[in-house]
Parts: sequence; C-alpha cells; structure tokens
Amino acid sequence: MSPTPAFSIDAAAAGQGFNIGVTEGGHSRNYIVANATQHDVASFYRALAADFGTRVPHRFTTVEHCAPAVRWQPLLTENIHPQILAGYGDPAVLKTEDGYWLVATSNDAPDAFPILHSSNLEHWQPRGFAFPEGATPAWTATGRNVADFWAPEIARVGEEYWLCYSARQASGALAIGLARSTRPAGPWIDNGVPLITGEAVDAATLSLDPAHLPPISGVIDSHIFVEPDGTPFLLWKEDRNGLWPRPLATLLRGDAALIDVMFETEADRRTAAFGSAIVGWANKQRTMVRFFMMQPLIEAVLANWARVRETLEQRAPAILDTMTTPVRIQRLAADGRAVIGESPAILANDLLWEGHLIEGPFVTRHDGRYYLFYAGNDFSTPSYGIGVASADHLFGPYVKQSEPLLRSSPEWLAPGHASVAPGLGGKPQLFFHAFHPDSGGYNEFRALLTVGLEFEGGEVSLGEPD
Repeated sequence: MSPTPAFSIDAAAAGQGFNIGVTEGGHSRNYIVANATQHDVASFYRALAADFGTRVPHRFTTVEHCAPAVRWQPLLTENIHPQILAGYGDPAVLKTEDGYWLVATSNDAPDAFPILHSSNLEHWQPRGFAFPEGATPAWTATGRNVADFWAPEIARVGEEYWLCYSARQASGALAIGLARSTRPAGPWIDNGVPLITGEAVDAATLSLDPAHLPPISGVIDSHIFVEPDGTPFLLWKEDRNGLWPRPLATLLRGDAALIDVMFETEADRRTAAFGSAIVGWANKQRTMVRFFMMQPLIEAVLANWARVRETLEQRAPAILDTMTTPVRIQRLAADGRAVIGESPAILANDLLWEGHLIEGPFVTRHDGRYYLFYAGNDFSTPSYGIGVASADHLFGPYVKQSEPLLRSSPEWLAPGHASVAPGLGGKPQLFFHAFHPDSGGYNEFRALLTVGLEFEGGEVSLGEPD
C-alpha cells in the first residue's frame, strides 16, 4: 500500500468560477474551473484524476446497467418551455376530473415550480408557475445561486388544493412551506411562514468539531397524505446528509491514518486525501458549491460504505448519525397552517443500497394497506433508486422490500422521487424522474417517466402502465 498522499491546495475565486493549484509528491498543476456548476466541477475532478490518480467522477465512467424487466414509459424527455430550466425533477402527478397535473422542482430558477397539464399523459401543456418571478413567498431566499425551490406537491384537501414544498430561508436553511388555491393551476396563496423550519448551520463552526454536530440542518421533501376520513398528514425528510462530508474530510485531515482504514482502492484513498485538503476552502463557498466539491468524496464513501460505517461507529459516531435521514410524519391542522401533535420517525436508511440517505416519501393506500415509496442513495449518481415499504397503519411500522423497485437502466439513470396516480385505465402508476445517460446532477435536465404498479400480498412489483 502506498503512503497516504498529502495534497497542498491553493484556490481562489476567478470570474464565475475559480482557479485551483494542486501539489502532491513534487507534482504541481493549475486548473481553471470556468463556472461554479456541478458539471464544471466534475470536469475539474476528471482532470485531477488523470493527473493525480484520484477517483474519476461517475459521469465519465462506463457502467453496464441491467435492462428493467418492465420497460419504463417516457412522458417528457425534453424541455417544452424556455422558463423551465432543469426539467421535471421530483415530479408530483395529481389526477383530477379534468386530467393530470404535474408540478416539479425548479432549483434556483427565477420562476418557481412549473405546473403542467395533460389530458392523456402524452401531450403536456405548461400552465404557468406556482410562484412566478417576483411572487415567491416573502420568507424564501431568491436569486440565482441563492434560492432552491425543491420537491413541490399538489394535494386535494377538502374543497382546496394545497401545495407543499421546500425552500431556503434567508438563513440558508431549508424549510417546508404550504400554499393553497381553488385550482391546481393557481393562483397560489402562501401561508406566509414555513410550516416546519430548518436550522442554519455555520460552515466554519461545522468544520472545526466533527465530534459534535447539530442533529439537523434542514427539512425537505414534504408529502401530504389525506386519510379516507379527510384528515391530512405531512411527511418529510430530515436533511442531515449535507452535514457529514465536510466534517468527515476534517476528521481525515486530522488523522490521515483513517484513510487507509476506510478506503480500499488507491484512487479512493487519494480522493479522500484530496477532500481533506480542499475542505478548508470549500467551507467558505456557497451551499451548492460545497456539495459539488465534496461529491467525489461522497462517491468514494458510498463505494466503501461498510468500511466507512464500521470505522465511524468507533471513531466518530456523531458523523455516522448524520448519515441517517429519518422520514417523519405529523398531523396537519385542518386549515393547513400548522402541524400538530408528535412527529415520529417512520422510516430511515438501513439497507446497503440506500447508502447515506433516503428521501422523497410518497404514501398511497391500496386495499387498506399503506405503501410508502421513497428514493435512496445519492440523487446525482447512477446508484440512486426507488424503494418501497408497507404497513397496516399510516404511522407504521413499515416493512421494506429488500431491493429497490427501480434502479438505473441502460436508457435512464438515477430514477427517483416518485409519486403515484391512477393511469388512464384507473390502475395505479408510478411517476418519477431520471437523467439521460452520461448526465446527472444539480440543475441538469430530468425527464418524466412512468411505469405500472402491481400490489399483491403486501408486496409491490412493476407492470405495464395503463
């Protein structure tokens, strides 16, 4: 085994991006990252891998994926409106008397949450945005490279339609909001304050003490489930997964011997060593750039998941705790302006394929049983997939199926964040997003696809859509 490499980093902002000087083992190179996007950062890491033997980002590698037993039906595979900037990620499909309504993630686009309508699931018409530019709720952060409007969902509650969603507060922490309308197309009137708030985590403080981390940094991926008697409930995910990469890099910087213990291959050890060297600079960047810079370390961790978990259990249990992302549930007030009662965790990531997170919960009821669909692993990589758990009661206990229902295929990568609605013939269908091959990541196009669902004996399988 080669000695653990020691990288020296000299990085500085330059225009819309930054320049990075890297030295290791007497070898030095300078890199220009033209724009602070995930694609440009991944291209930097590809060059770094060629020069210094670190891990090649997944988008530049070739992996054979098995064809699904049931073909997924593509519904929206290209952009159909110039103000929809990243496609149809985290798609929520609702069927009403006048057809199908789709609402999707918009990230930091000026117009938040595109809304589309279809009468036949084949032809879709843009019907505006939940929050057009200049009309976003006052409590939300706005602007390119600042805002994030994620994972919206429209639900019929009584005589109203409710839109739940995630957005950043001025503090930068993610929170969950709710707006209401008499029609799925809007106009949408926000509550004016978040339903559930996240807590801001100072990057510099976080990096200094990996042994003492806050329990939660934000909340995301809300879902409204309405019981047959009309009682609404809110599900969401604790967004802990953004906490651990930089504290882990800081831990490795302070104890480089752990790199050999956690990581099996030379490329992953070099990736971990580079992450420990760049983390000080990364901590000073905006939220999404910090994520982009830690992405190769995240991929290396997931490739060595069992070794990393075992080591952290002994050396840094606080970091390991942030690698668990509970899904919680709480009753909504009848007017949708508050959550009431307790909020127990009803699901968490504990299967190997799920890696460091689960997210995107969606519950549907079939023959008196509750089925909770969710996504697991890293959304920007081919390891992302969709799983399902079932229970006799809404609050559980839920029993997971051991393998994901959907995982990457030769045609589509990283299927995730599903919703369920009746197909044209009335049978339930799963609607989800996926990336085109050789793609993936923040603000990259995500297509809308569907597949049929079969429920039998408490298990779920895939079938042909109606």
